[in-house]
Amino acid sequence: MQWPILPDYGCIPRWPEDGQGFIHPDDVAIATRLFPSERVIRRDRFDGVYYHCCYGANHFRLRPCLWLTVQPDGIDIGDEVETIGLGMERELFIATVYGMYYVRRKGRILYRLRRGDQLVPRLYSAGQMRLLTVKDTVRPGEIPHPTPKWSGQGEKIEGIDLGE
Repeated sequence: MQWPILPDYGCIPRWPEDGQGFIHPDDVAIATRLFPSERVIRRDRFDGVYYHCCYGANHFRLRPCLWLTVQPDGIDIGDEVETIGLGMERELFIATVYGMYYVRRKGRILYRLRRGDQLVPRLYSAGQMRLLTVKDTVRPGEIPHPTPKWSGQGEKIEGIDLGE
């Protein structure tokens, strides 16, 4: 059997017919509050028996089970985002991602946002937000900087004398 590349995302929209045996005994109380639902869960690693999963600050372990795999947008719970305003329809503001839900009829993840201590009443898609923290790569610089060239003679850099 080939294991998926981790981390990966998915949800458990229906309760498996064989009970709670797939949940680690210490994590039953946490896991049963989170599913079955459309919440998008992240599986971070596999220890040979259990997947170590999380949904925000909730961490729990699950045995391999049937779940609906979801394609991530690169946004996760806890990330800071800026909404993209659209005329008078959508307000422009900065918020923190509080929840992730997979909407099957739309075929995408919708995000619940929190502004300070208040939850934003509507859900946002990834196209309606801009991630404020770039996680994977640093964008290329806008100003070209010349690479210094060493002359090989002590403390000189191509026409600049550093020691005199």
